[in-house]
Amino acid sequence: MAAPAIYPVSDHCDGARFFNPRPPPDLGRHAVLRWKLTSRPARWPGNVPVFPVKPPAHTGGITATWINHSTFLLQTARGNILTDPVYSERTSPVSWAGPRRTHAPGIAFYDLPRIDLVLLSHDHYDHCDLPTLARIWKTHAPAAITPLGNGPLLRAAGWAPEKITELDWWESQLTPSDLRVTATPAHHWSNRLRSARNRRLWSGFFLETGEATAHFVGDTGYDPSMFVFIRTRLGAPDLAMIPIGAYEPRWFMENHHCNPEEAVRIHHDLGSRLSLAMHWGTFQLTDEAREAPPQALTAALAHSNTPTNAFRVLSPGESARSA
Repeated sequence: MAAPAIYPVSDHCDGARFFNPRPPPDLGRHAVLRWKLTSRPARWPGNVPVFPVKPPAHTGGITATWINHSTFLLQTARGNILTDPVYSERTSPVSWAGPRRTHAPGIAFYDLPRIDLVLLSHDHYDHCDLPTLARIWKTHAPAAITPLGNGPLLRAAGWAPEKITELDWWESQLTPSDLRVTATPAHHWSNRLRSARNRRLWSGFFLETGEATAHFVGDTGYDPSMFVFIRTRLGAPDLAMIPIGAYEPRWFMENHHCNPEEAVRIHHDLGSRLSLAMHWGTFQLTDEAREAPPQALTAALAHSNTPTNAFRVLSPGESARSA
């Protein structure tokens, strides 16, 4: 007898496990070992000097400040939001091993303004950092919105269950301040140490503040129809945050991490007025050099005749406002 369904059966869930609607080729269980045995990772700098800044004044629309990796502070008239907050020294199930940060967060933790909402896109350690989530709860006690199955991780970090909302793709939550958040599809996967693969959903988030819209893409590989459909269903965002790093070697990474050329395609598929790069330069997760993603992004923008000011790479602590 089949196990009872835990989640709604859909084009991305069989009731217990999640999957991509366009599943990638199965690389087999030994793919990670093959990558580690054959990779020739570039040497990253041990430390990149960053001088944290105070949060900027919010003057309308959406003010986005890149803190590090996929962590943005989004200041809006409907409240302050953190995306995939990571303030720990390492992204790892243990504090003494794993990828170490190469630069300090662009805003120091205790300089953050009041945080009203955390958006948690999926369970990977470079996005779901339980020590950081515990600090945020103790300091700010905000609400959290996350895809299906990730609520227990937030509860493990001390969050009150009533402050956690889990969403399936295309479901929306309206906050008490009238901020609307919709979970959007992404082409990725989920897993943590001592947990079954793909038992938690992954997503992006589309935000509507009344003044402006934003799309936090989350971790994703490129899909030729997914982002066009998001635009058709939700509209072109004023601001998009798109990953550009952790993409080499392509034989292993291409299904779940877009490269800079594909990030530019996502920018155009979404019809974003302004896009900001993320998911690069903080933790060495894959084989490319630290500066390779922004360099490749510049080349991809030129090749596609896209103005460089339409897709920006911010320094840690630098801000941009929705167009």
